[in-house]
Formats: sequence, C-alpha cells, structure tokens
Amino acid sequence: MSVKTKKRGRPAGTENQLGSEAIIDAAKGLMLKEGKVPSIRALALSLAVDPMAIYHYFANKAALLEAITTSLVDDIYQPATEDDWEVELNKLCESYLSLLAHYPGLLETLLSMTSLGPAEKFRERFLTVIAPLNLDAIATSNAEALLIDYLHGFALAMKCNQTQSPLNPSHLSGPLSLYCRALRTKDS
Repeated sequence: MSVKTKKRGRPAGTENQLGSEAIIDAAKGLMLKEGKVPSIRALALSLAVDPMAIYHYFANKAALLEAITTSLVDDIYQPATEDDWEVELNKLCESYLSLLAHYPGLLETLLSMTSLGPAEKFRERFLTVIAPLNLDAIATSNAEALLIDYLHGFALAMKCNQTQSPLNPSHLSGPLSLYCRALRTKDS
C-alpha cells in the first residue's frame, strides 16, 4: 500500500531550496505568464509547496507584493553619475517604460499599492540623474511628479494603443527633450 505524500512547508534539502528570492523569481515568472500578480495559492502551486510556506518568508500578501515590485523596479537602468544627465534620464525612462510593457499588470499593481518601496527605487535613480541641475526641493518634487505622471500615462497609452504603429519606449525622446529643456531653464 502506498501513501500519498503531501506538499507541506519548505522542500526538504533539495537543490530547489525555498527562500524569499525563489519566491520572488517564481512570482515574476507567473506575472509574465498571467499578466497579473499571482495569488498565494498559484505561487505555492508553482513552487510545489503549501501556501503557508510562503508566509514563512513574507508576513502577508502586501509584503510579498512590495518585495516583487521592488525587485522588478530594481532591475531598471542604473544611471551613471558622470555622464550627460539628459542621456541618462532618457535611458532611465525608457528602461522603466520597457519594464511596464514587459510585465502586464505591473502599472496597475504599482498604482494600487500603499507601499512606497518601488517608488523609492525609481526616485533614487531619478535624483541621481538630475543631481547636476542643483534644483531646489520644490522644483525637484515637481519635476519628479510631472515625469512619473507622464511616464504612467505613456505606459497606459502603450497598453491601449493597438494601431498599425503602436507606441513603444523609443517614442519618448521628443516629449522628454521638451521636459529636459524645461529643467535646464529652471536651472538657469
């Protein structure tokens, strides 16, 4: 007589050790495949563990969601401080839009979150790019808000535009050039 074994807890001593990175990587893969943040149950099923095992690493779904999105945003372009700030800003923005296009549902997830972890990752990089401008705190805050709102609108337009010549991150250069001109004017 054979006994059916249950999938419970962390896998026992296999090369596929369960950990926070493995969980995040699996969640990213499911996001690509399904176009949305996976449920804890779906994530556990893909990892062949009991759903409660995930809670060993993440206190709740919100903590897992923050870790996933922060990890995704952490993968965007890391600007070089010694290079031309306009070129670096363009690379950062294109990288962010590419990420949003690559992971369907990510924009909606980011906009619905109460956590600031992913936003702080982008903000750090944005501040690195515009540091040579020496903008005051108000101008920096306004520049950041304007850019983020524009990028999120652009990402939504990319998602909705199904015409013969769909939008992509390379279409950003013209509007971004105008934005940079405004920042240069504020600097002088």
